[in-house]
Amino acid sequence: MKKYKIVVIILTALLALVFTLGFFYNYLISPVSRKSEKVVVEIKEGSIYSIGDTLYENDLIRNVFIFKLYVKLNGINSLKASTYQFDKNMNLKEIIEMMEEGNSYNPDQITITFKEGLNVRKIAKVVEENTNNSYDDFMNLMNNDEFIDEKIAEYWFLTDSIKDSKIYYPLEGYLFPNTYAFLNKDVSCEEIVNTMLDEMEKQLESYREKIDNSEYNIHQLITLASIVELEGASASDRASVAGVFYNRIKDGWVLGSDVTTYYFLKIDDFKQSLNGNKDLYTCDYAYNTRCTSFVGLPVGPISNPGKESIDATINYNRHNYYYFVADCSGKTYLSKNATEHYNTIQKLKNENNWCA
Repeated sequence: MKKYKIVVIILTALLALVFTLGFFYNYLISPVSRKSEKVVVEIKEGSIYSIGDTLYENDLIRNVFIFKLYVKLNGINSLKASTYQFDKNMNLKEIIEMMEEGNSYNPDQITITFKEGLNVRKIAKVVEENTNNSYDDFMNLMNNDEFIDEKIAEYWFLTDSIKDSKIYYPLEGYLFPNTYAFLNKDVSCEEIVNTMLDEMEKQLESYREKIDNSEYNIHQLITLASIVELEGASASDRASVAGVFYNRIKDGWVLGSDVTTYYFLKIDDFKQSLNGNKDLYTCDYAYNTRCTSFVGLPVGPISNPGKESIDATINYNRHNYYYFVADCSGKTYLSKNATEHYNTIQKLKNENNWCA
């Protein structure tokens, strides 16, 4: 009986020791800080163990011995010499994985954010503000016929439809909005455009079968998505807004979209009133869907839509509504006829919830 108790005591002590060692091991490979603090470190050629000293000196790991133990236990034998930007909230595993991949830190790297719904003119301004290219550099590329032909040959979603002479900018609608990283401010306009087109191809790939089986071609789908993007509906309501436009198209109605009218007038400020504009209802342009004889979609996209608007256009809600309006919070109200639509507008005005 005494031997049994001794064995139990020994086993309990061993388990306690293992638990304690495990606890301290996990602690010693954890981040040195919970807060983000960037640290630029040059990792030179040398033994893996000397790298541990460098990391410790820069307050990125808690213990050099544990670093060496971790490397040995995990069979790590190659860490790339380079300059890295680590963060003190990274654990040991994340730090080592970065050095295995060889991700280098480039102090000249720039990131550019192109928001959803920007048109080509606004994109040109963003490029001018963030790179060494001018507004005209970008716009000249957008109107370069040779470059456009090269892109049509390169990307499956670019068709000859974008070369219609009535289209302002052939690549309008196809420059996918996102945040992109480039080597430095000397990045060319061509590289920026190619990067955005590459991302558009990546985003559209999962919809390719649906696009191929749709009664609308890719140019028509992107055109409608660009309108849905600017109509002010919340993300959850965009599929219903797209459904309204599809109903109007199928029944031969005009779209009556103000955002297409702003685009054809080249007015980028939606707060500017259209009332009184002499060209408001003109039918001389292939973008103005307020023209009473303009049935169907405009000749091309009016903005560069994001993933949510593209998805809403391809996977739209089927319903029997022909009108929509949004209140000041972005909530969308659908109506089946003009009477319901105008009653909704009046109700919103009475509630001081009309911000159009």
